[in-house]
Amino acid sequence: MTACRLLLQLFLPLSAVFALAACGPQEITVQVQGADAPGQTKVVFLAGPDSHGPGAHEHRAGSELLAAALRDRSPMVQTVNVYGGWPEDESIFEGLDALVMYCDGGKRHLINDHLDSFNRMLDAGVGVVALHYCVEVPRGSASADAMLRATGGYFETDWSVNPHWLANFTALPDHPVTTGIKPFALQDEWYFNMRFREQQVTYILSAVAPASTMQRGNGPHSGNDAVRKLVAEGAPQVTAWAYNRPGGGRGFGYTGGHFHANWQHDDARNLVLNAIEWVASE
Repeated sequence: MTACRLLLQLFLPLSAVFALAACGPQEITVQVQGADAPGQTKVVFLAGPDSHGPGAHEHRAGSELLAAALRDRSPMVQTVNVYGGWPEDESIFEGLDALVMYCDGGKRHLINDHLDSFNRMLDAGVGVVALHYCVEVPRGSASADAMLRATGGYFETDWSVNPHWLANFTALPDHPVTTGIKPFALQDEWYFNMRFREQQVTYILSAVAPASTMQRGNGPHSGNDAVRKLVAEGAPQVTAWAYNRPGGGRGFGYTGGHFHANWQHDDARNLVLNAIEWVASE
């Protein structure tokens, strides 16, 4: 991806946020781009409505940027960008290799009302990437079971936390997702203390969280005694992970992605692009 094209993808969508906000509820739209030929890799980006002010939780603009970068990497990639919610016509999922979800989580998560469809994708071995708030689903719910099955981990309220902090990733594991990626530091809303499956999970990004991440009181997203103990002990906190699903299929979770401008960081962006290619190649 050229520098000029990346800058356009990063910053031009911000000017449209005000106009979108004035138009009421977002219509669900579908955009198909790239290869349509035998042997193609098909990736669906499921982007929920933008939920914050300009520059944060820009699910549509972030998905557009990542989809364009993915197509630039390979002429045999077809991307399908779904904006605003779950598509009414689920035929777009036919022949799917990977589903990338970038949406609000918790009670607003897009899979909550579509678990039958989501689980059918998992049964078929479709790879799943969950970005930022999308890693959170209601604790103890069928959605939590599905997310654990899909990616091997999720944000569990009253266990996981969502502070803003500068994470310094000083070392990376040897894994296809980290190919060409150098250690880096980045300010973001890095969630941590995820609830993980016990096996087949590889921690991709880990950093020691500073004491400032525990400045807030205890709450569903802000803190609890267990995570306070881990931070006080200086235990590395996992912010991205890869998962090999038993029986076939792969998953990846990335808790960064709050700030749209962070997609201009080469290592952060390319790590996520590597992950999309990895989950799609099973």
